[in-house]
Amino acid sequence: MAQDEEKERFNHKAFLKQAPKQPGVYDMRDSLGNTLYIGKAKNLKNRLASYFRPTGLTTKTMALVSKIYSIEVTITNSELEALLLEQNLIKDRKPPYNILLRDDKSYPFIYLSVEDEYPRVDYQRGRSKSKKGLFFGPYPSGGAVRESLSLLQKVFKVRQCENSYFRNRSRPCLQHQIHRCKAPCVNLVSQEEYLQDVQDTRQFLEGKSQQLIRRLIQRMEKESEALRFEQAADIRDQISQLRHVQEQQSVTRSTGDADIVGYSHQMGKTCFAVLFVRNGQLLGHKSYFPNFRLDNQPEDNLSEFLAQFYIKLANSRNFPSEIILPMTLEDLQVLEQAISQVSCKSVKIKNKVRGERQDWLKLAEKNAVMSLQTELAGKTHQRKRTEQLGQLLKLKEPLTRFECFDISHTMGEATVASCVVFNQEGPDKSQYRRFNISGIEPGDDYAAMKVALHKRYKNLAEHPENTPDLILIDGGKGQLSMAEEVMYELSLQHIPLLGVAKGVSRKPGLETLIYQGKELSALEKDGALLLIQHIRDESHRFAITGHRQKRNAARKRSTLEDIPGVGAKRRSSLLKFFGGRHGVLNAPVDELVKVEGISQSLAEQIHAHLHGS
Repeated sequence: MAQDEEKERFNHKAFLKQAPKQPGVYDMRDSLGNTLYIGKAKNLKNRLASYFRPTGLTTKTMALVSKIYSIEVTITNSELEALLLEQNLIKDRKPPYNILLRDDKSYPFIYLSVEDEYPRVDYQRGRSKSKKGLFFGPYPSGGAVRESLSLLQKVFKVRQCENSYFRNRSRPCLQHQIHRCKAPCVNLVSQEEYLQDVQDTRQFLEGKSQQLIRRLIQRMEKESEALRFEQAADIRDQISQLRHVQEQQSVTRSTGDADIVGYSHQMGKTCFAVLFVRNGQLLGHKSYFPNFRLDNQPEDNLSEFLAQFYIKLANSRNFPSEIILPMTLEDLQVLEQAISQVSCKSVKIKNKVRGERQDWLKLAEKNAVMSLQTELAGKTHQRKRTEQLGQLLKLKEPLTRFECFDISHTMGEATVASCVVFNQEGPDKSQYRRFNISGIEPGDDYAAMKVALHKRYKNLAEHPENTPDLILIDGGKGQLSMAEEVMYELSLQHIPLLGVAKGVSRKPGLETLIYQGKELSALEKDGALLLIQHIRDESHRFAITGHRQKRNAARKRSTLEDIPGVGAKRRSSLLKFFGGRHGVLNAPVDELVKVEGISQSLAEQIHAHLHGS
């Protein structure tokens, strides 16, 4: 048996003798052929040999090497090609030992329309090719966009309403009453004055605040000379607000677009904080905490992060002209070429900067340190609460995984069960699951919970790593008793169950905890009670979100879809002819036959089906 195992093990010496010395990509695989790790190298043989040296390997690297049963290599013409191929393979295969950034949502922008008679500003997720106008950003979050839009409303009073709303106004809306819009919809402002406000808005968003303030001062003086003191006072207020914004902005003296990357590493955790500067304005920052499964040097970690951030996630990126780094990289030139290639523009990567750019870099590093400290403090707090929960329940082993179930429906409609998973560091959202419940009496929460528990744990023996140390049931003694029966049927009665009932007043903090047939008092362990509330609220949120999605999907399903003889083409013709579902519902037979493709008999059939006759 030992000899058979030895034969199956990866023979790295024989492999390295044949390994090429050219640039390329290597794919490390386990005994089942699953990819463990994908990497690139300028010299494949030298890079792969470093994994099998007798000394100097870290524990994490040794764990990876122990699982290797084969390595596939792909030779490329250059290191640049190897980098691009590596990121494509990581995106496709999602190896467990590579970091996997999940930042693939489009960043938010501020949109300024240009074709409207009275242009508007609005929130826009990603650059829309169908919309003709100007896009300013990207902003690191939706909150940053909304904050900027609020400022624009106060200072320039340009409308932010949709065109359909704008066209149908007969009197000013609330935004005009609170002095955040000049109501062009009802002609309370001249087009000339409004377009000047639009031009000022554009100049501000382009980062030309200083030039804008100088122009506003000139305008204020003209209004004063013409004895239009009210208008002069309004411009004075604009100047004051803009200067206040400048004081808050630490990056306003320069121009240009840049992403500045800050780095911090503490207690085995890494943080990269990316500052977004566009047109000389700091739009905000976003922090990333990639989970590095291998112990590499900071330079290697930064290189891997940049490759995924700008190459793997290129479709969600708005590329700057410069990327400023806190350290030099060995493959800096290759990264620069690759990023320029995927972005179709020249992008320079720098790490030795002076003056204002040095100030930007210090700010990025300060944000990275602060974000990481906050993250670590939160996880430490979470671990303490988890320990207190274990103490409250007098568990012998520490809690490493606990799950909570909840049921959501509306009068028995679209019943959904949720299962949320927590560990010592908080929610593990990748493990969350929802279960669509059917085949039960509408509104029977006991039966729904029974179905959910069966679905969740019937195959647990095949995945023992997913065995929870504790299961929380959102409900009282009835739900808990039913859950105990299910766990006994599945031979899982050794897993502790905790019931969380809402209590008589149904107020947060006054929940009734039921454990092993007794009610517990968590007052001595406030941290444990707060953790239970967090888990219960998260399971409720996840369940009700799934329920609403299921209910809305069912309600959006057209009643026309169930009519025999009415396919997609005829449905489309009916909806277009009558302007929507309600028009079809209200149409008599003699109107239905006017639709192309609808005969007299089919019109009668449609009418009968829709009206139950």
